[in-house]
Parts: sequence; structure tokens; C-alpha cells
Amino acid sequence: MNSPILIACAHGTSNAQGAAEVNALRDAIAALRPGLDVREAYVDVQQPDLVDVVAGLPADPAAAGPQTGGEPGAAGASAVVVPLLLSVGYHVKVDIAKAVKSRPGTVAAAPLGPDPRLAALLDQRLREAGVTDNDAIVLAAAGSSNANAALSVEELAGQLRDLRSNRIVPAYGASAKPSVPEAVAMLREEAAGGAGAGESAGGVSVGGRVVVASYLLAPGFFHDQLAKAGADLVTEPLLPSPVLAEIALERYDAALAAQPVKS
Repeated sequence: MNSPILIACAHGTSNAQGAAEVNALRDAIAALRPGLDVREAYVDVQQPDLVDVVAGLPADPAAAGPQTGGEPGAAGASAVVVPLLLSVGYHVKVDIAKAVKSRPGTVAAAPLGPDPRLAALLDQRLREAGVTDNDAIVLAAAGSSNANAALSVEELAGQLRDLRSNRIVPAYGASAKPSVPEAVAMLREEAAGGAGAGESAGGVSVGGRVVVASYLLAPGFFHDQLAKAGADLVTEPLLPSPVLAEIALERYDAALAAQPVKS
């Protein structure tokens, strides 16, 4: 049975290390599902553009991909766009949705986040950075004008709170409030016993550091901005980690399972 093509669609970056990390993620997805046709696409900055990739798909759904020995793929789709993005936002709701609509037989999967495994990965990055229970954490996401993106980040923050006792405040690099520098400033004021302190300060203790947890896939523009936010420490992005490839394939399979089965 031929499995539908998996189009691994990332945001795109001009950062060489970030691009390499995303390329490695795409390779890891292919390695986990031998024989699956995994293709590269972006919604910004890099090429090939998603619209062009979708336009270049095989005309015949039966030619969608190589033999996979019975892997999921009997459903009525010839390609699945898997967003290598951490939340629903403009790129998912507009760019990817428009590309998928332009080509019959193409469907979109859910983004990678939120997911409890991403919260566990963030917890791992915080432990690797030496973050203690006394530190306050800014959960730094890229940000989107789409309200659902903030809901996704809030859900992820709740999952991270299940793992840690720290004060955790979601914040954004763009298009949503609070910004990362605003959240850092607020937590510094709380720790100093200033106007935001009190019950709202949660687990913050005087003397604790303010740490930015990078809820970003890879190095790039947004991650670079985190170093300028005034925190004591910024964690590394989520990649590299095998967890991301596992989640991406689960999103692919779930999108196919939601499609009507071909007769």
C-alpha cells in the first residue's frame, strides 16, 4: 500500500544552525517510518515554498508515495501537511489551510503543540540549565495574532506547572501580550517585593532568578531576541530531540485516520 506523502512544513529561518536542526528533524521523521516520502516545505524565509510543493504533488493519488508494507495510508488523502510549528496560528490557519485547499487530496495535520511531551522536554531543558525551584520562569513562545495560539501556549504552561513548582508566566516574541521583556520585568518586580508581588507572585522568592524557557523549535530570530529580554538565563530551544519526530508522525497518522477510507 502506498502511504500519502508527508510534507514537513516549517516556518523557515535564515539562521544556519536553526535550518540544520529542522533538516535533521525531517530526516528523523523519515528514519522512523522507512519508505515514507517526506518532503520539505516552508511558509516563510526559506524555499521551497509550501504552495509550490503542494502544486508539484503527483497528479495521481496512487502515485503519492513508495510502498510502506501496510503503514497507515488507506484513507482518502494523497498528501498530509504536518506543521513543524508549536501552536495554531496564522501560518496554520491561513498559509497552510490555503495551500491544502488549493489541491484536492491534500489535508493538514495539527501542529506539534501543545503536548505533554513538549512540557517534559522543556522541563529537561530547564534542568539542563540548572534552574531551581526558587527561580521564576517566563515561557517564551513566538506569538501570534490568532487567539488560539495563546490558548495553546497557556495549555502547555499548565502542563509544565504539573512538572515544576516554579512561578511560570507565558509570554510572546510578537503579536501577543505580554511580551517576553514585559514578563521578565514583571517577575523581577515581584521578586523584589514591588507592585505585582503578593499572592500573585506564587512560588517566587526574593533572590530567585528570572529564567526564560525557550518554547521554540530551533535557533533563529526569535530565539536571538530572548537574550535581549533582560533575564538571568535563557534555555536552549527544543531541538534536537527525538520527541519532535515522534509527535510529527503521530499528527500525520491522526490526520489520515480522520479521513474517509477509500473504497
